[in-house]
Amino acid sequence: MDLRFAIITCSDTRSIEEDSAGKRLAELIEERGWTCASHVVVKDEIDRIADAIVSACDTDAADVVLTCGGTGLSLRDVTPEATRSVCDREVPGIAEAMRAYSLTKTGRAMLSRALCMQRKRSLIINFPGSTKAAEENWEAVADQLEHAAEMMAGGGHA
Repeated sequence: MDLRFAIITCSDTRSIEEDSAGKRLAELIEERGWTCASHVVVKDEIDRIADAIVSACDTDAADVVLTCGGTGLSLRDVTPEATRSVCDREVPGIAEAMRAYSLTKTGRAMLSRALCMQRKRSLIINFPGSTKAAEENWEAVADQLEHAAEMMAGGGHA
């Protein structure tokens, strides 16, 4: 199954050229033979992040939207709030799995406020902003993304 992805990096300090975590996620997507339909960097502002998620889902028709950054405890980290504001349903198991896997690497994983939610037929997953952490979180969930997309598209259970 060819999955369509969108990457939204949420950062006040990075440009698209400096977005090493987003670039690494795009490489990991392509390594699986999937498509990265869009990759943008937006400021850490709820409205901007929310607008980018809506565009990725509704205009770019992404099956999976990966946000990158803004999931920590800084007052500027508002990605979970933006995600919640434009999504329909929570998919807590994915965020739980990411934290559980990351906790095997660092105790700081418990500080993540990352969410996974569904907007219509798109899955939105909040990834951390560091390249290392984003790659580790990808390892935790990538194998389940095709099945998730099939279920959101109306597929049955095998």
